[in-house]
Amino acid sequence: MLVLARKVNQSIIIQDDIEVMILDVQGEQVKIGIKAPKNIKIYRKEIYEEIQKENIRAAQSKLPDDLKKLIEDDEKPQ
Repeated sequence: MLVLARKVNQSIIIQDDIEVMILDVQGEQVKIGIKAPKNIKIYRKEIYEEIQKENIRAAQSKLPDDLKKLIEDDEKPQ
């Protein structure tokens, strides 16, 4: 892990197109701004982890028989 010290209005650049700027510091809370291309997904870590858990649950869930049959029929050569 890279650890950097930054002050308000200072930033870091990641690769060529992502900028992370320190906007404000109040006590233990730090406000950051992130400039990145629209195709870059940015999540708070706790939200990202919930998305991953839900994706795993969805992948492990059993499909209803009607839907499973529809998918199997669609995959058969015609």
